[in-house]
Amino acid sequence: MKFVNPLLQGAAQAVIGTASLNWKPHSRLIFYGEDSGWSLDWDIWELSRIARRLGVRIAKPVWKHAAAPQSIFFASQFFLVDGTYERFSRHRLGFSYFHGLPGAGEPDFDAVYRALCRLHEKIARVQVSHTQMRDAVLQTGIDPSKVFLIPIGINLDFFPPPTPEMKHQARMELGIPESAFVVGSFQKDGVGWGDGMEPKLIKGPDVFLSVLRMVKEDTPELFVLLTGPSRGFIMRGLEEMKIPYRHTFLHSYPDVAKMYRALDLYLVASRQEGGPKAVLESMANLVPLVTTRVGQAMDLVKHGENGWMVEVEDAEGLAEGVRRMYSMGQEERRTLLAKGRATAEANRYKNQDPMWATFMKGFVEIP
Repeated sequence: MKFVNPLLQGAAQAVIGTASLNWKPHSRLIFYGEDSGWSLDWDIWELSRIARRLGVRIAKPVWKHAAAPQSIFFASQFFLVDGTYERFSRHRLGFSYFHGLPGAGEPDFDAVYRALCRLHEKIARVQVSHTQMRDAVLQTGIDPSKVFLIPIGINLDFFPPPTPEMKHQARMELGIPESAFVVGSFQKDGVGWGDGMEPKLIKGPDVFLSVLRMVKEDTPELFVLLTGPSRGFIMRGLEEMKIPYRHTFLHSYPDVAKMYRALDLYLVASRQEGGPKAVLESMANLVPLVTTRVGQAMDLVKHGENGWMVEVEDAEGLAEGVRRMYSMGQEERRTLLAKGRATAEANRYKNQDPMWATFMKGFVEIP
C-alpha cells in the first residue's frame, strides 16, 4: 500500500482550498473515471468534450478539496459502496448507472441498489443508458427529475465505414483466413482479472458457446475473434468444439475498429448490459448484429431491420439469427447495414449535446 504523508496531504488540501476561494459553489465540474484507460474512462473523455462544448468549466479531481462545494460526476455507480460517497458528500453528485439490476444474483449490484434507495435524496443526477435501467432506478424512490436516459454514444471519428481493402488488411494482420466466417465478441466475460475460467454469467458466455455449437455444422469455416481480458471459459469451450479462434489484447480503445473490420457478424449473448458498446460499434462498422434484448439493444435495435434481436436466454433464436445473417442475400444485407449505420449516426456523441445540456442545468453552473 502506498504511504501518504498526512501532513503533506493536509498542506496540499489547504493550498487547493486557498487557491479556489473565489470559486462559486458548483461552478466547476469534476469527472471521476476508473483510471484504467479503457471503456469508462473513454466515456468520461467524451462527456468532458460535450461539457466543454456546452461551456461548463471543468476542474481536475484534485480540486475536490476546493473551498466551496463543486459538482462531481462519477463514471460508475460503485462509488456509492466503496467509501467514496462519504468523502465527497458535501459536493453535488451525479453518476452513470448503466447496468446492475437488483435481484439478478450479483451481490455487488444489490449493494449498490440498496445504497441508492437509501441515499437518493442526496444524489443530484443519474444517467441511465436504457429504459430497463431507468425503470429500475425510478423504483428506488428517487425524484424522476433527477434521472436522465442518455444512451452511451459513439465517436464515429474512430469508426469510418470500412472498405474491402480495410477488411482484407485487418484479416491479414490478425492471421485470419480470407474465406472464414468470423464472429466477434469483444468483452470481459470471466470472473476476476485472471484467466477467466469461471464464467461471468451475466455476460452470457455459456449462451455464446451454445449458439456456436448449434451453428457450427451450418457455418463452414466458422472462426471466432475475441478481445478483452479473462476469456478463458470461452477459449476452452471453443477448443473443445474445435472451432478456430484468435484472442488479442488492445492497447487503446480506438484500436477496436480494426477488430470489427475483420468480422462478418457480432454476437451478444448477455443476460444484462449497460450498452453494450458493441451495439453501435458493430452498426457503425457495417457488421451485422445478433443480440439478446439487453441494455441499449432493446431501445436501438429494430428486429429484422438494423439487426437481429431475441429474448435473453434464447440460444436457439440467436442461432437462427447467425444462420440468417450467414445466408442473407447481398441486397438485403446492404439494406440492413445501411439502417444500422444510420442508427449509429443518430447516436453519435456530437448529437447528444442537447440531452446533456438538460442534464447539466441545475447540476453545474454554466457562465
